[in-house]
Amino acid sequence: MSRQGPSVASLDALFSPRSVAIVGASADTAKWGNVLARRALAAGGDREVLLVNRGGGQVLGRPAHVSAAAAARAHGAALDLVVLCVPVAGFVGAVGDAVDAGARAIVAITAGLSEAGPEGARVEAEGLALARAAGAVLVGPNCLGVADTTTSLQLAHAVLPAGDVAVLSQSGNLVLDLADLLDRRGLGVSRFVSLGNQADLGVVDFMRACVDHDGTRAVAIYVEDVLDGDAFLAAARALREAGKPVVLLAPGRTEAAVRSAASHTGSLTSSSAVVDAACAAVGAHRVDHPTQMADLLAALRAPRRAAGRRTGIVTDGGGHGAVAADALEVAGLQVPVLTEPTTTALAAGLWEHSTVTNPVDLAGAGEQDVASYARAVAALLASPQVDAVLLTGYFGGYSKEETDLAGPELAAAAAMASAVAAQDKPLVVQTIHPDSPSMRLLRAAGVPVHRDVDRACAVLAGLVEPATRRPEARVVVAAEPVTDTSYAASRELVAAAGVAVAASVSVTGRVGLESALSDPGMAYPLVLKATGRLHKSEGGGVVLGLGSRAEVLEAYDDLVARLDPPAVSVEEMADLGEGVELIVGCVRDPRFGPVVMVGLGGIFAEVLGDTSCALAPVGVETARELLLSLRGAPLLLGTRGRAPVDLDALSDVVARLSVLAAAHLEIAELELNPVLAGPGGVLALDARVVLG
Repeated sequence: MSRQGPSVASLDALFSPRSVAIVGASADTAKWGNVLARRALAAGGDREVLLVNRGGGQVLGRPAHVSAAAAARAHGAALDLVVLCVPVAGFVGAVGDAVDAGARAIVAITAGLSEAGPEGARVEAEGLALARAAGAVLVGPNCLGVADTTTSLQLAHAVLPAGDVAVLSQSGNLVLDLADLLDRRGLGVSRFVSLGNQADLGVVDFMRACVDHDGTRAVAIYVEDVLDGDAFLAAARALREAGKPVVLLAPGRTEAAVRSAASHTGSLTSSSAVVDAACAAVGAHRVDHPTQMADLLAALRAPRRAAGRRTGIVTDGGGHGAVAADALEVAGLQVPVLTEPTTTALAAGLWEHSTVTNPVDLAGAGEQDVASYARAVAALLASPQVDAVLLTGYFGGYSKEETDLAGPELAAAAAMASAVAAQDKPLVVQTIHPDSPSMRLLRAAGVPVHRDVDRACAVLAGLVEPATRRPEARVVVAAEPVTDTSYAASRELVAAAGVAVAASVSVTGRVGLESALSDPGMAYPLVLKATGRLHKSEGGGVVLGLGSRAEVLEAYDDLVARLDPPAVSVEEMADLGEGVELIVGCVRDPRFGPVVMVGLGGIFAEVLGDTSCALAPVGVETARELLLSLRGAPLLLGTRGRAPVDLDALSDVVARLSVLAAAHLEIAELELNPVLAGPGGVLALDARVVLG
């Protein structure tokens, strides 16, 4: 976006206009000009609503002006906000008419512009130039309107329920879904903006506008493409610092989602893993569908957060406990085995048949002593061994019937609510009876209650306080641009950054090979690598375990005959028996810049799919967090009698490579694969650089 950002006056004209003109107002109920004209007129208040139809006459019982400029003259003052419900052929003329009417803000419903192809993009740019020259801001085009319930502005395709969640979306129909889900949870919308093509104002502008907006307590975003990664991160960070959580729904976890977004209004240039890294950098919450978004927005209203992922389970049956444990693991949470003194505290409050090691199973005690539910929950909330608690099973059913257990269950629910309010950890409930009196009591106390265990576990995962992974605030030393991407030059580049690489000699003929083999420092077994290939191991470009001079010469002749490489690297073969193979790489994302990635598996990294990434550069501590977040992290820490790897040295390699990538804007990809990590240190066995 070329502008510095919208002025306060421009946003006031958009969200709190004193006058609104609907251009293209119509009596035809199938047209947008009719829908938005009716919305504007029904909003009431002292806002002047003017209808514009080039045919004049009357529309909806009101006089219709032939142009926005004519409406402004009738109004006796410049217009604040003009909404364009015109076909693409009239778009440029309508923008010109709006600025002639003095409009400070324009909302363009018009579709068929840049999203439709080059000619549409040209028309869109022409209209945008007119708006900017007049100092007006433009929402859309190809959007579905705006709303601000704090100022009674309803200019969207549906009347949105009032509340304190700002909704910024590239999808209009998805907002209808979300608004209904919010309404069912007693929530509503403070502001809604249909982003459309984001030709002028984009998601970042509206995120910034929510930071100081008194009516907004949380921001829900559906976006298919972030145009300015750095600005998005800064705005999300400002919202979090203002105490306003950001919940992001961004498609792209599957190829089909990418295709769908690309065919709509977003290019989804940034991969899903990079979006996750961006969220981690600013403490934003990413969700996968509107129901999950609404669930989490409701849960985030309460102040309690989980400091970590350790979750205690309270259940009244083994089946519910087992299913919940699996669901928590799928959600990325942990179910630790409880030990003293927590188990003693639990045992003291429960009957002798209860299991207290996690899940905490009351084993049928509920009907004999309903208060045991509350005692178990309170004991877990007080335990330093867990960060959050999940109550799962039948609790809630006793208060539905007029039995002797109804009163005790309500008392137990009240005791749980008091226990939750007295500390900082969250409690989430999954129950067969989500609408019972006991559950209504817990909901009123800010405790999330769900019928489905997977939804309850997703909420718990969302309540884990995000540990932001901000890129290191380091001064990156300016470096001479890389121009040589050969294997030897790539190794020299990372070695100069302080990363240990395997000893090697590059040869271009048999004479050079003979000379290399004559070096007394060259120890067998050796490895030959055909350079000049993006992935050397494919097509037989790497020959391992050559134990003699004769084997090396024979392998060399075969490599040259098959692949005709520009050079062959002769390297001592590392001992793989005591180490763990990893991949450490960096890519430059076109939206968010350099991203560092770590993964297990070396050449099998793509098969295993065990990777983690963060925005670069990162420090050693963040690098360690990335490594320990891998599913295969136990391999690094030592398992089945194997010694742990030198995690300090491995974290240092990751950090150094991330700094190197951040210093070279010309590098699109930088990869060490495999990296051999062992108890005695870390060695990069291969290096690759791709310029962009």
